[in-house]
Amino acid sequence: MVNSEIYYNQLQKKYSRKITLGLSRIKKALKLLGNPEKKLKRPINIIGSDGKYSCLRSLQYFIEANGQSTSSFVSPHLFDLRSRIWLKNRFISLNEIKKYEKQINKLDVTLSLFEVLTLIYVLAVSKSKIDYNILEAGLMFFGDSTRLFSKPLVQAVTNINLQHIEWISPKTIREICKQKVGYLSNQTNIYIGKQNPKTLEIVKGILKKNKSNIIYPSKWRIIYKGQKIYYRDNKHKISIHSKYIHSKGLIENLGLAIKIALDLSIKPSIIQKTIPKIFFEGRLQYLNKGKLKKIVHKNEKILLDGAHSNTSAKNLYDYLKTIKLPIYCIWGMQKNKFPHEFLNNFKGIFKKIITVKIPNEKNACSAEELRTIAFKQKYNVESARNFKEGLKRVTTHKPKVICFMGSLYFIGSILKEN
Repeated sequence: MVNSEIYYNQLQKKYSRKITLGLSRIKKALKLLGNPEKKLKRPINIIGSDGKYSCLRSLQYFIEANGQSTSSFVSPHLFDLRSRIWLKNRFISLNEIKKYEKQINKLDVTLSLFEVLTLIYVLAVSKSKIDYNILEAGLMFFGDSTRLFSKPLVQAVTNINLQHIEWISPKTIREICKQKVGYLSNQTNIYIGKQNPKTLEIVKGILKKNKSNIIYPSKWRIIYKGQKIYYRDNKHKISIHSKYIHSKGLIENLGLAIKIALDLSIKPSIIQKTIPKIFFEGRLQYLNKGKLKKIVHKNEKILLDGAHSNTSAKNLYDYLKTIKLPIYCIWGMQKNKFPHEFLNNFKGIFKKIITVKIPNEKNACSAEELRTIAFKQKYNVESARNFKEGLKRVTTHKPKVICFMGSLYFIGSILKEN
């Protein structure tokens, strides 16, 4: 793990982390490489603002449980560069990453770091015989380097909301929808996940002339009956049992993946047996072992969630409301994620907030900046030098939940330490 992160830091210096939208650079590189993307069988794009990872991972679980192979490309990684790329039955090796990066570097094409990682994925998969190849989009989709296929098997769109508005003009939800769904293929199967009603209306308007087979969220639903949860469409009813998937938002993403899996002819019985095994790292994840668990007492729980948008904050809030124990928070966040609006979702939830700076993130808010935001919103708040110090400040013998939140980069640093 350490070696992969040292190498990732080297890549960050070698290639710009600054995102430059557009496909001209990566298409030029792919042409020089002999268009290896054409060798990828059954490509599947996962697009959206929130929920891409959980939808992708769920679908991956179902396909592999069906005896078929998958590859996947996700972003960002939490604590190990290699975890971005899954190849059939393993993560990519560091030696493979280095080999493909050298090949790409010789092309003499100016590329961003994300474009280089996309190319590494494509080259690695093109050397393997894999049944389904699933790519999580980065920023938007119009100019994203994962928009490589004219006839992908599936393009699935998870929840769309008002994020990354610094990249668009005008800064509206309509423009975000246009960037994400206005450039979907006309020769694919499009699946739209659960949306805000106004957002769904915009999406339907944009896709009105799209010639693909479009499946809207009205074609399936999640049903709650007491303590029981079900997926339901006009043909199937599947029971959802999980000790890992805690929130309605994550369950909606699971539901979208179930619908796609069913349409890929995966049996409902396989799907139902697989659901209890599905686990989303860094998304409403309880730490049950590791170094940080040794800091707290046995009757204290550590909860990690990478929520960083207004929508994901509301999803986290809805889950935290169901917890009967006192809840304490350790909060780290990036400056461009609207921390004022984000924190405003948690009124009445936290006994205390400890603010910290995300380690090794240039765009991270300082602990004092976050403390000021929380103080103005009348939270009981303190700042700490780092999350370990924050954890030590709130741990006592009394039962409680200690929730880390605000950024996937923050959660990644915690998992790395643990």
